Amino acid sequence: QVQLVESGGGLVQAGDSLKLSCAASGRTILKYTMAWFRQAPGKEREFLAALRWSGGTTYYTDSVKGRFTISRDNANNSVYLQMNSLKPEDTAVYYCAAQGAYGLGAVMNIREYIYWGQGTQVTVSS
Repeated sequence: QVQLVESGGGLVQAGDSLKLSCAASGRTILKYTMAWFRQAPGKEREFLAALRWSGGTTYYTDSVKGRFTISRDNANNSVYLQMNSLKPEDTAVYYCAAQGAYGLGAVMNIREYIYWGQGTQVTVSS
């Protein structure tokens, strides 16, 4: 079992930056594909970014490409999401997620992720 806890959310202004953290416990995330999703009120949860355990390849949805960066710190068993040039439409609850151990499922498919954090709220004012 992997437990995930997000932190770092808050209220910021448009154009600001924010760094979200996802602390994992229970297992080392060295062999887990990790991702960030978000869910705005009234909308479905959407994929943002992922990082493969094998090779470290990163993936981003088009709306955040060039603004968000996913990274991991194996020593701290954590994953991060650096968010720059934030926009009001980035307002949502942000979730950290992990596929099963050694998982190589489609990174944008929400069903491939079996471990989820509780989410952290990010609000961007205009």
